[in-house]
Amino acid sequence: MSIVTLGLGLHFILELCALAAMAFAGFRLGDNLAMRLLLGIALPVAAAAVWGIFRVPNDPGPATVAIDGRLRLLIEWAIFGLAAAMLYAAGHTTLALAFVAAALVDYAIMYERVLRLLQG
Repeated sequence: MSIVTLGLGLHFILELCALAAMAFAGFRLGDNLAMRLLLGIALPVAAAAVWGIFRVPNDPGPATVAIDGRLRLLIEWAIFGLAAAMLYAAGHTTLALAFVAAALVDYAIMYERVLRLLQG
């Protein structure tokens, strides 16, 4: 197994964890049922839609909306950052820090992809 395959697998797991973290924290942070549903269901669904729709042209799979690599990286960081912030706000500091650490390890493993995205 190559390091790139490991990085892609970790990245996919982090994507799923980010959506799960948003759902988990969303249901905990909402003051009432409507807000819990909005934060716990609608926010992760919207994040998944943004993640899937906006892609760079040379990523695997079709790009529904082709965007610049820097914007794609910004979207990834925003989704991962929001997931960590929501975990922290829900009182799960250790989980939030572990998620951030795993994301940093992932981007370190995938540094060539990050450099390619930063070049546009």
